[in-house]
Amino acid sequence: MAKTKRGIIDCDVHPYPKNREEIKAFLSQPWKDRYNSSGRGFFGNPVHGERLDSRPPSGGPGGSDPDFLRGQHINHYGIDHCILLPRAFCNLHPDPDFATAIAAAYNEWLAATWLSEYNSDGVFKGSITIAHQDPQAAAAEIKRWADHPHFVQVMTDSGARAPFGQRQYYPIYEACEKYGLPLAIHPGTDGMGINIQPTPGYPTHYIEWHTCLSLGFQAHLVSFLTEGVFERFPGLKIVLVEGGVAWLPALMWRLDAEYKALRFEVPWLKKRPSEYLREHVRLTSQPLERPDQDKYLLQTLEMMDAEHILMFSSDYPHWDFDSPQLAFPNLPKELHQRIFSDNARALYRL
Repeated sequence: MAKTKRGIIDCDVHPYPKNREEIKAFLSQPWKDRYNSSGRGFFGNPVHGERLDSRPPSGGPGGSDPDFLRGQHINHYGIDHCILLPRAFCNLHPDPDFATAIAAAYNEWLAATWLSEYNSDGVFKGSITIAHQDPQAAAAEIKRWADHPHFVQVMTDSGARAPFGQRQYYPIYEACEKYGLPLAIHPGTDGMGINIQPTPGYPTHYIEWHTCLSLGFQAHLVSFLTEGVFERFPGLKIVLVEGGVAWLPALMWRLDAEYKALRFEVPWLKKRPSEYLREHVRLTSQPLERPDQDKYLLQTLEMMDAEHILMFSSDYPHWDFDSPQLAFPNLPKELHQRIFSDNARALYRL
């Protein structure tokens, strides 16, 4: 039975096309014949990549049937809004024109289906997919969709050829700031195609690759902070999606300590690196690192300022889905409200 809504905002739900033809319908030649939706390549879950019970009776992969998703997830848990992050995997392609075409096709598809035909109640909010290989084209794609009422952020993969604080990416940040759209960074193409693997070489197993995905996020965050991106673009907001959270306090302690001795190297910073987080950075909760004792999780949340920067996410329909009922044990009421609802409502203006 559907439960009473608690105002939850789920900040990481993945919608999938029923088949590749849905995306190819929005591609022109020569991209249509080249597109095969091959995904991210060889680092795939060796058992299954999605919850087995998320596959709809109508057929297709999990996350491809909006009615089934509503019943199994939205109505069951009392979700007010799902922030949709499609998985185009366009950021692994060496041809920036092909990558940009795939991103544009996914945006057309999402706008025509999940954000309109399937969205009579406005529960679905979308992410504008961009190919960061061509920052100018990415900025144009942001401009194209910025006025759409249900696109609430921009998204790209963490897999890249350079840390995201570097200046070649500035056109993307300028567009995000201009149109008031946060930039979400999601793992998935690290070490794929043209992108650099954040570990020293390529892992042997999926479990290694998946565990170390947070390393790319840490490198990008340090780059944003030390390159002075938030001083140059004071209105920019960054959302780190599906990269874990427990690493944040120790990383910021280390970076702040380095800054004490090396601040002359980054004179554009006006304060300690960690002090930029509350205004400019948000993290989503899944995959939530869970220590054996819940009290240590609560201490970690306090150390990372979760009250102001953490937002709930489930990662539906993937295998490591986090249930809203089980993800956070024994949270104080006010902290629960901020993580599950208020922080996301403020960021996305919901």
